[in-house]
Amino acid sequence: MSTEKRREPREKRNKSNQIMRDVLYSVLFNIFAIIHLLVDKVLDVFFKWFWGPERARCPPLQRKQVIVTYSVQQLAQMIRTKEISCYEVVSAYIDRLNEVNPILNAVVDGPFVEALEEAKTIDDRIRRGDISENEFAEKPFLGIPFTTKDSTAVKDKLHTLGLTSRRTVKAKEDAECIRLMKEAGAIIIATTNVPEVNRWQETRNNLIGQTNNPYDSRRTVGGSSGGEGALIAACGTAFGIGTDIGGSIRMPAFYCGIYGHKPTSGVVNMRGCTFRTGRETSTMVVAGPMTRYASDMRPIMKTLVGPKGSAALKLDEKTDLKKLRYFYATSSGDIKCSPVHSQLQRVMTRMVDYFGDLAPAGVEKVTLSGSEHTSKMWRYWMTQEPANFNNMLGNGKQLNPFVELAKKLTGSCEFTLASVYSLIDSVLPPENADKIKEITRQCDQELTELLGDDGILFYPSTTHSAPYHYSAFVNVYNFGYWCLFNVLHMPATQVPLGLDPDGLPLGIQVVAGRNRDRHCLAVAEEIERVFNGRISPFIID
Repeated sequence: MSTEKRREPREKRNKSNQIMRDVLYSVLFNIFAIIHLLVDKVLDVFFKWFWGPERARCPPLQRKQVIVTYSVQQLAQMIRTKEISCYEVVSAYIDRLNEVNPILNAVVDGPFVEALEEAKTIDDRIRRGDISENEFAEKPFLGIPFTTKDSTAVKDKLHTLGLTSRRTVKAKEDAECIRLMKEAGAIIIATTNVPEVNRWQETRNNLIGQTNNPYDSRRTVGGSSGGEGALIAACGTAFGIGTDIGGSIRMPAFYCGIYGHKPTSGVVNMRGCTFRTGRETSTMVVAGPMTRYASDMRPIMKTLVGPKGSAALKLDEKTDLKKLRYFYATSSGDIKCSPVHSQLQRVMTRMVDYFGDLAPAGVEKVTLSGSEHTSKMWRYWMTQEPANFNNMLGNGKQLNPFVELAKKLTGSCEFTLASVYSLIDSVLPPENADKIKEITRQCDQELTELLGDDGILFYPSTTHSAPYHYSAFVNVYNFGYWCLFNVLHMPATQVPLGLDPDGLPLGIQVVAGRNRDRHCLAVAEEIERVFNGRISPFIID
């Protein structure tokens, strides 16, 4: 018998076995989907009872305060043309911050009184005509107030990372991204809350407490840039700088109904962000803009990456949206995640319909092989990060997970349950390194080839709108829809798209190939222009 004839039955058996495995996985996936739906319903009923029927929302905005709703670019132009003073802008944001923070609990340090003095100095220089056109061009954010998360160093300000052991620690110098924003004229007015060393899906710690969603105080803001997301949505700051290692910009942006961009890995210097040196050669963490307007993200990105980075990313290059190729996925396929709820499915349909009409080739549905293992991939690659969570949580001291668990059970632990959970997870059996590396390689290769230099992928933000506080302890893996693109080091932009029947933000992720951040931003700007999907969590009286 020839080799070809012997091989043929074997190939048929392999094909039959693969078909059987696919059918079995499909059956199991549907069974788990039904279980997830039931669990989600029980959680919703339980936490609605637990937190009570009353929800607190952002206080109304007085019409005299409407300046805080303007875009960053609009404010910069008004300051430049003397339509409004820098002091008025900074003062208005500080007043609004003080008004909303009692409900949100988003601020760690601030507001900074010296911000008002800095604003006065800028106004004096503008009034005297001391600022040239060149200086205005070099400082596109001159006089614009902003905030950043507590884990990102701001000179002489609290730098706690949510740890009680660091309650009085202040940063000795600015993180590189903060230095660049200040150099571009922006004025820091506060730092915002994070989970302990940024390692959880909710923004809560034993130092500041829990940050609340501006649309419903019973709901989460996500993590780890949760304080930023809440304060930006409530107009307590003009914009923010977040960091993202597993969705930490996009998750709060989604839950709080704002825009957030996770840049391509490596394009923003991370010195000073959660103890990074800026010399790390391989890390999933990035810093990026969080804004109320899509059009504000590009100029902030240009500042964060610097002139050379901006040129390399071609951020000034106009994108012809009709010449891009578009794809969409409806699910990660991860059996551990809840199904994507119908409201978010409808959001996806709106995007497919619109860009299907815009682009000659339409929008193609795809399934990403390997995405069903997203949570496992992220868990493995987190163990390859240069930062050690255990050591950071102990503020330089290595912690014993079982000792901390025992302390938690006896009420003597200084850490939150989320941190103890993460400590225990670190000593559980590790992922199979060779298997995960191969799955990652295949997924990366497939998506890189699919997107090329001109592809856009629409991807679900997560499975449902902002859940109640503490729900993440049950639905641990739903964050996988965000962390996939940290694993693959690709740029992704979170875009708000209206509210669900409970008045909570909806949205979608826009993903492009590495170093094609400009395409993500251009598509986000188009979605903003056409759909205007950001709806504020307050009314204007």
